[in-house]
Formats: sequence, structure tokens, C-alpha cells
Amino acid sequence: MADTIEAKLQRYRTAPFDSRFPNQNQTRNCWQNYLDFHRCQKAMAAKGADASPCQWYFRIYKSLCPLSWVATWDEYREEGTFPGKI
Repeated sequence: MADTIEAKLQRYRTAPFDSRFPNQNQTRNCWQNYLDFHRCQKAMAAKGADASPCQWYFRIYKSLCPLSWVATWDEYREEGTFPGKI
């Protein structure tokens, strides 16, 4: 499985089509991948495993989300007032 993830990361250019978000507005897709990245990191840290598979979510949310949103969400997480469940 790690080989396929590594191969996908090597070929990565921009966020691929996600059938959960078929509309033109990709706000929800951005939000979900941001949450998935931080959930993945938390789960991998709890297991003591390598968090490199989480880079998939990181690259997707970096390509979809405006930087100002990510900065605001990061501030909220640091303050403990983040509205999402991670």
C-alpha cells in the first residue's frame, strides 16, 4: 500500500476529482481534506507510525484552500477554538 501512495504522491499535480464533491464550489472539499489531514496525523502519532500517507490530504487541501482560511484554521487549532472535530 505504501508503494501505491508513494507513486501517487510522485505523480501528484493538483487535486483529483472527488465524487463526494461534484459541484463547482470546492469549499466543502477543502474543509474535509484539511480535517482529514489533521485526523490522519493525530492517528499516526497515536500509533507511532510514519505520517507520510497524510501528505496526500495535505497536498489536496493546499491546492484547494485559500491561504487565509488555512492560517485562520491553524490559529483556531492552536487556541483550542477550532470548530471541526479532529
